Amino acid sequence: MKYRKFGKYDIKLSALGFGCMRLPILNDDPSKIDEENATKMLRYAIDNGLNYVDTAYPYHQGNSEYFVGRALKDGYREKVYLATKNPVWLANKYEDFEKYLDEQLKKLDTEYIDMYLLHSLNKERWDKISNLKVLNFLDEAKEKGKIKFAGFSFHDDFKTFKKIVDSYNWDFCQIQYNYLDTHFQAGIAGLKYAKRKGLAVVIMEPIRGGKLANKLPQEAVDILSDLDKTKSPAYWALRWVWNHPEVTTVLSGMSTMDQVIENLKAADDSDPNSLSERELKTIEQVRNIYKSKSKIDCTGCNYCVPCKNGIPIPTIFSIYNEGYIFDNLLEAKERYQSLIKQGIDASICEECGDCEEECPQHLPIRMLLKQVKNELT
Repeated sequence: MKYRKFGKYDIKLSALGFGCMRLPILNDDPSKIDEENATKMLRYAIDNGLNYVDTAYPYHQGNSEYFVGRALKDGYREKVYLATKNPVWLANKYEDFEKYLDEQLKKLDTEYIDMYLLHSLNKERWDKISNLKVLNFLDEAKEKGKIKFAGFSFHDDFKTFKKIVDSYNWDFCQIQYNYLDTHFQAGIAGLKYAKRKGLAVVIMEPIRGGKLANKLPQEAVDILSDLDKTKSPAYWALRWVWNHPEVTTVLSGMSTMDQVIENLKAADDSDPNSLSERELKTIEQVRNIYKSKSKIDCTGCNYCVPCKNGIPIPTIFSIYNEGYIFDNLLEAKERYQSLIKQGIDASICEECGDCEEECPQHLPIRMLLKQVKNELT
């Protein structure tokens, strides 16, 4: 296992972290973790050098933290840095932050949490919890010894990311990053900015929820196979993220022992700046295949939202694009149906044009929303 320095501190995290959001389950019920197999997987990873375990309050419908607490018995808790996240969307007063932290300490059966994050921040959540003095809570939690390091996970644009980073003396952050999402949400700009500010950076979705492993267009699989027929698409997705020296650790939500073994082997090749020019160009070719299949050139910058009617325009375009990128329009239609049920699909567009005035890509958004509605309903 390779290790990297944790930001400004003299501790080192394994290049591979274990994300406990996609553990094996029983009877297709996400709330029922297959604890026997999941425990074997997690302990095998730790026995082979992994030292960063990540969970959160809502994972597996609230049962992931219970599982992690049990799986880290028998001396395994002392071998890892344990990370979990405060469900800030549930907080309505200052006391709620500590209430959920105390609940998590009990669920995890631990006296302290090493890496504690404010979960899934965006502009609206940040404004809300800032007014509730969440930063004072983090200081107090550190002083009480309940947490060691404070961070946040993030899902919004770079402007919001920069604002949050500049607001506090953070120890680390967690962002989505992979070879498709180079300019999505915090993106490469956020990765480099966090590094300049001295933050450790934990990467989530390096394989984009498995899509870069098992839902690739065949031509992309063939191109990657030309590099090395013994290496999987997941291997190259991880290697690409690890290639960035700004990255501290990369989380993988592993669901089978085979995935654990494969990812541990991949971590042996996780040195920064280790990809050759040929390898980088090949991955760029794969990215271009995705771009060629993408129907709408939306970067997800979010300048077009909020829409006055609540239409999540970038999300709709992402669903549409991924239906073509991954050759799975059926899944795209199912995802779009969930928006219809919520009453926030493209059909409620009043064609006011405000979004088009804000779009830096100058997209004809009103026309594109009609196109999506016609194809996905």
